[in-house]
Amino acid sequence: MAVTENTNRSLFALHGITGMLIATALLLSILVGLITWAINVQQTSATNPYDPTPITSNLDNVKADSKANAQFAFKDAK
Repeated sequence: MAVTENTNRSLFALHGITGMLIATALLLSILVGLITWAINVQQTSATNPYDPTPITSNLDNVKADSKANAQFAFKDAK
């Protein structure tokens, strides 16, 4: 019977400290990228706010209970 002891252990192998540092650096870079993207979206939204007038300006003739309201609704994909 052969002894199956792992003699190729290394503290600085890819599955050791080096792998942990690579994973930590990857997660931190993803975090920085998402934060940068969120700040950019926030700044864009602050300078260019949403304008609902194209949607609400055409709803003057909509009745509460009417089949003609279908022309104001979203159309289903065919």
